[in-house]
Amino acid sequence: MKITTIGIDLAKTVFQIHGVDSHGKTVLRKKLDRSRMLEFFIKLEPCLIGMEACGSAHYWARKLVEMGHTVKLMAPQFVKPYVKTNKNDVADAEAICEAVSRPNMRFVPIKTELQQAVLSLHRVRQGFVRARTAQCNQIRGLLSEFGVIIAPGRTSIAKRLPEIMERTDLPGSFRHLLQRLYDQLKGLDQQIDEMDANIEQWHRESEVSRKLTEIPGIGPITATALLASIGDAKNFKNGRQLAAWLGLVPRQHSSGGKSVLLGISKRGDTYLRTLLIHGARAVIRFADSKPSNCWINKLLARKNKNVAAVALANKNARIVWVLLTQQEQRFRPDYVPAVAA
Repeated sequence: MKITTIGIDLAKTVFQIHGVDSHGKTVLRKKLDRSRMLEFFIKLEPCLIGMEACGSAHYWARKLVEMGHTVKLMAPQFVKPYVKTNKNDVADAEAICEAVSRPNMRFVPIKTELQQAVLSLHRVRQGFVRARTAQCNQIRGLLSEFGVIIAPGRTSIAKRLPEIMERTDLPGSFRHLLQRLYDQLKGLDQQIDEMDANIEQWHRESEVSRKLTEIPGIGPITATALLASIGDAKNFKNGRQLAAWLGLVPRQHSSGGKSVLLGISKRGDTYLRTLLIHGARAVIRFADSKPSNCWINKLLARKNKNVAAVALANKNARIVWVLLTQQEQRFRPDYVPAVAA
């Protein structure tokens, strides 16, 4: 009995394993505790192992690769069609084992520890930003109950809140509560500034990240997030595949030879797509100061700003793919494609 392919249904403490031989016949069904995972696979002959790209998948993939196994990660939505019966651990492991052997299956690159460390900075920073926004909205909502209206935005709160806390027409207990909320808001600002400093330091140490910031609309935060998420850009066949992975291309609903294109698919990483679109909006804001023959100005002449922002984000994603796959290339603002020339 030689196991050639294994599917692992990952969990927090209990893992379900399904293995088949070279003829596709089931030869292994086993449930393992977390503590026995490495012990089991280190005794196993090297084989193909499939897992869903979920929590802790990249950690286990690195460990299994070190043992000599070939590990491939797949998006959960690509595994779901292979589930034959009701959802359970045994059926999921069998579906993963079946899906990983498909020749046209799409796989997720295994992230390194450095990539995951940088992405952790971004995720923690994103959580602090959300908490700060919620804090600002809570302060504005509480003040509105007392007839005090503050314009949206952190700047307005930081400017007006100190003087509001000095007002004698507000109850003392409420002013004390405002002080606590204001202190908490300043603490969140400090945490975000520290996260930004850590990201900026990693950005300065990475030559590739600095190269990406030469593209208008991409700053240190976007550049580091792209590098940590994409990894080896050669996993994508071309720039359009990268843009599609980010959800920046139209959805299709075509049939009978008739092509129907809808809005952008919004697939992939929401965080990366948001950064690229916000960066594109910043470029559009100052597009009027550019020459009249600028590509974005021509686009704005016939499309609204939101459509133009997505189009520019799509273009920037394709440029990123070129810069990552061709290390000698640098961004050239005056570059004209051969077809256009």
